[in-house]
Amino acid sequence: MTVTLRRRYSAVEVYITHTSRRFGGAFSHPMLRRDGTVVSYPGGEAKSCGEAESCSLVRRQRELASLYATAKSLTALGELDEVLQSIVHHAHDLISADFTYLSLVGADGRLSARASEGTISSSFLAACIPAGVGLGGKVLASRSPHWVRNYAATTLIVRDPDFDRLVATEELVALLGVPLVIRGEAVGALFAGDRSERSFQADEIALLSAFADHAAVALDNARLYEASRTALQELKSAYRKIEDHMAVMQRAQAIHEALTGVVLGGGTPGDVAQLLADQLGGGVTLLDRTGTALVHRESASSPCRTPAEADLADAVKKARRSGRCTTSVGTVGVARSVASIQAGDNYLGALAWSREAVADHGTPDDTDLRTLERATHILGLLILKERAVAEAGERLSGELLTELMVGSPGISPAQRARTRARNIDTDRLDLVLVADSPTLSSTDLSHHLHDIARDRSGLAGEHLGKATMILHSIDDDRTVEEVHQRLRRTLGDPVLVIGERVVNHDWSRAFSLASRCGAVMRAIGHTDLGATTGRYALYAMIFDTERARELDRFISDSIGPLLDHDQRRGTDLVDTLSAYYAHRANVTATARALYVHVNTLLKRLDRVSNVLGPDWRHENELELQLGLRLHQLRTIATAPS
Repeated sequence: MTVTLRRRYSAVEVYITHTSRRFGGAFSHPMLRRDGTVVSYPGGEAKSCGEAESCSLVRRQRELASLYATAKSLTALGELDEVLQSIVHHAHDLISADFTYLSLVGADGRLSARASEGTISSSFLAACIPAGVGLGGKVLASRSPHWVRNYAATTLIVRDPDFDRLVATEELVALLGVPLVIRGEAVGALFAGDRSERSFQADEIALLSAFADHAAVALDNARLYEASRTALQELKSAYRKIEDHMAVMQRAQAIHEALTGVVLGGGTPGDVAQLLADQLGGGVTLLDRTGTALVHRESASSPCRTPAEADLADAVKKARRSGRCTTSVGTVGVARSVASIQAGDNYLGALAWSREAVADHGTPDDTDLRTLERATHILGLLILKERAVAEAGERLSGELLTELMVGSPGISPAQRARTRARNIDTDRLDLVLVADSPTLSSTDLSHHLHDIARDRSGLAGEHLGKATMILHSIDDDRTVEEVHQRLRRTLGDPVLVIGERVVNHDWSRAFSLASRCGAVMRAIGHTDLGATTGRYALYAMIFDTERARELDRFISDSIGPLLDHDQRRGTDLVDTLSAYYAHRANVTATARALYVHVNTLLKRLDRVSNVLGPDWRHENELELQLGLRLHQLRTIATAPS
């Protein structure tokens, strides 16, 4: 469409010629004088002013209908891209340009096309140029319309090489741009272009500006709608978070009240562990100071396999160092959270929560971790309470043990009543055990004996500086060995346990003999053994156990020459003589036991006579047998296990 204005003193003549292919070829409006008379038609026909006005009204009607349709589409609050494409489409139809497009300023400050109509290149919509260059830069900077007759020839704009290449591809010549203004800010531009030189008239600029205003309203509505929708989603998300947080807080409060109820109701650490397992899910393990599992409880709805103590060792160390709950995920897909149990600077143990690790939810809720830490406080109180009760019980048990020892033989009615109050039958306390450890004091060792005494309905304590226990036994050797093995597992170090049977409630005599036999065992080298006094009672009565060197001197005086001879000559006279006495001086039985000929045995005995003298069978025979027996016991004690 070409609009030419000619100004004269008397009139303004307007020539309007449409050349758009959209209207089925070229056609012309009449040429009008200022007074409204028709000068002529391009074909030479002259028509009335009313007919010209009718054509103009038709064109205006089409423009208003398109603007109305565009405005109506804005009220639908549809997708922004659809509304912008509709605006570009209607503008392209009415302005009769070869193509139209709309560009917006992005977050990066660059101008990019969002909708187009009539363009050739598919890469046109991907174009993105700085907002300060080209015709668009001028439009945005001035916030007013601008146009050029020939884009390639104009020198009034700053060029962009990338856009110039698109201009060549689209064969763009004339270009009109109008701004999209929202609240005083230019946010984009609407363009109409032709592939031939032309000028843009005022009514075309006004029409394109109207479409641009519609596009600005659509963009503003879309932004407001998106902002309101985002705000609504944020409110919904915040509300859900508040609901979740309230649910978690209510759950944590319920657990805390239940934990408090366990303490007030006289519950045990096992009850606390079960409560946590039921509420948190998975499994809960209580560890003592040494890392040994004391209690393990699992949830009935979501059980978890019991973690190995070795797997928890590192987690327990981290929890002790940090003073807070630590969480880790093992190689088998088990998540573990560990919190240490502290009472001031006193470390009491640790609490471990294990559950199956779930993808994207490996980290537990902070409230669950705080619940676990709060449970350690409850457990700390329970452990201290149990420890106080146990210490009181141990003190009473030690006092009763001392009373029985001091008052024996016999038992008074008061002592019988006090032991009965502890569900202990004094008439069944028929074995005294004395324990000794090279690495542990008798006081600490007696604490471990208290645990065993509780399980066996006995009494334990420290008597005359020695860890002592009295209990019922059917098989003394087996009982002593079981106590020794249990102490050995608990301590992890060598321990010596010696037992003596009680006769007629004479616990004091049994304690004295067991103590002396223990001294003999230590003197001959035993440090890790559980035995009764049967083997050692004779030597305990003969030797002063407070002077262990007397045993060494006795062995040296009695069989020292034989030991020296065996060492120098590589013989075996000591073992031969021990077997000889063990078989009551029977030569045949001794030879059979040693797997030697009788003559060989007689030759060995002759060598014994050469070493000890010819009268060794008649003089000092008792000392010789004692020395051989003590040497055997020492050999057993020092032999590698």
